[in-house]
Parts: sequence; C-alpha cells; structure tokens
Amino acid sequence: MNYLYGSKRNIERRLLATFGSDQQLRSYVRWATLEDHGDRTGKFEQGSVLAGYSAWESSTEPLSDEDTSDIPHNPSPTML
Repeated sequence: MNYLYGSKRNIERRLLATFGSDQQLRSYVRWATLEDHGDRTGKFEQGSVLAGYSAWESSTEPLSDEDTSDIPHNPSPTML
C-alpha cells in the first residue's frame, strides 16, 4: 500500500488517498500537478484529492493514525 499525504503552510500533513502501487501514486500526482514548484510543492488540479494543498509526500507505511476507511483508494481523473 502507498499513502499520499498533502500539507499546507502551518497545517499538519493529512492522508488524502491510498494507492496499490508507487507507479499509480506518482502518475496521479503528475496528472494533478498544474504548477510544479519543486521539492514536491505546487498548485494542484481542483478536482484532485490534492486540491487546496501546497505540498505532497508519499510513504509505503502510514505516517499518521488516520482512518483509511473514508480515504479514496486509487483515485483517478475518471472519478471526477
């Protein structure tokens, strides 16, 4: 399992979605990125789980105690 987190200035990171593979996660982030500001920061597509966040990070292990039952798994642009 791969975990996608989003963060904003002065706000702790939050689990946004899970993916079955790192390739799926990175493809999704590439699609969602409108402006790449480097170092995993940027502006993201309004319809994406990253909308409203300014940075992302990924992990193969959970980085928080958040419940994953309400988190989208393998979201895709076709889910918009």
